[in-house]
Amino acid sequence: METTKKSEHKYQRDEHRVHLIVYHLIWCPKRRKPILGGKLKDRCQELIETKCKEKGWIILTLAIQPDHIHLFVRVWPSDSASEVVKELKGYTSFFLRKEFQSVLSKLPSLWTRSYCSSTAGAVSAQTIQEYIDAQKGI
Repeated sequence: METTKKSEHKYQRDEHRVHLIVYHLIWCPKRRKPILGGKLKDRCQELIETKCKEKGWIILTLAIQPDHIHLFVRVWPSDSASEVVKELKGYTSFFLRKEFQSVLSKLPSLWTRSYCSSTAGAVSAQTIQEYIDAQKGI
């Protein structure tokens, strides 16, 4: 995956919003099976990239390990972490289970229902507090 560009850590503006929404998401195959290697890993990465592009999400970093996936992604303000994970798990599961039946047929589902999410941004909590305090004086 290519490295993060500086412009991807700047606020975006559209008609009525100024935003910088970045999630770090982690999810695992069912039973934490180390199945994400070789062609399956390559195809999984391709599918994640395709879905993110379709949704207008910017992948900052994608790391696929044999038994889990780390995704650092910039999204729209209307996209919750749970929606992003749901979209990506559903999309990848549909195609990977169809294309890699021999490897995945023994798993009742490709992904666990759980995931980990955290938010990240270009400013600290202190900077946000100072910004809000400064607005009170206007």
